[in-house]
Amino acid sequence: MKVSVCVPTYNHEKFIGQMLDGALMQQTTFPFEIVVGDDGSTDGAPAIIQEYADRYPDRIRAYIHPENLGPKEPREFGGRNNVLFLLKACRGEYVALCEGDDYWTDPYKLQKQVDFLEQHPEYALCHHNVRVMYEDGSPEHLFNSPDQKLTSTVEDLLEDRWFVATASLLYRNYFQTDDFADWHHQAAAGDWALVIQLAARGKIGYLPEVMGVYRKHRGGLSNVQAPTNPYFLKNRKQMFLNVNNWLGGRYHQTVATTVQRYEQQLKALEQ
Repeated sequence: MKVSVCVPTYNHEKFIGQMLDGALMQQTTFPFEIVVGDDGSTDGAPAIIQEYADRYPDRIRAYIHPENLGPKEPREFGGRNNVLFLLKACRGEYVALCEGDDYWTDPYKLQKQVDFLEQHPEYALCHHNVRVMYEDGSPEHLFNSPDQKLTSTVEDLLEDRWFVATASLLYRNYFQTDDFADWHHQAAAGDWALVIQLAARGKIGYLPEVMGVYRKHRGGLSNVQAPTNPYFLKNRKQMFLNVNNWLGGRYHQTVATTVQRYEQQLKALEQ
């Protein structure tokens, strides 16, 4: 299998059909599978997913968990166990991530990203631009700015700059054989943890095309993982310290500057 499309989802009844349609419309010269994990949804999403899985049995593998896999606490880790389970269930040489409330708009997205990584073996992952859409009607905008670098490295991430939309990520599936780093399980921001581990293995490539939509709504985790949440700030600071140790201190100065900024933010919240 060349590509596994990894789809973690929870209570995405309104969105999951559009996400699956965007994956099924992909036109590729290689086989790909869609691996969906519903995390104990309480809405109609499981029935919709099952209907798609029945209609496309050769393309979709659905894990419909009767109960939420957790952890329940802290809430910043919501959905973590489902995501880790799904990432390990992906059999493809490459994995493309798209959560159940986001979707793809370009039928050649997977082909373009796989072509890029096949032609550039020194790159571990590839991302592209997406449109950010708000449930509350706020103005839409692009995720990446016009000056987004075509090539980034792990050091760019350690400067605390996030430029990889989760719905745009395609990476080499190292985790078929490798375990996740120990610190991954302690990091509230699972997408950061994943991308840092990938970027430690190779460069980050960027395709400056808009090929998907990132939906922001009240049910999204980004509302919990916010700079006004002291627990999240402390957790993020600790993640950078853990990564610094994991990388043998190679980027110590960069990490020290980032950690100092988190300490300042925490101090400001205490006042």
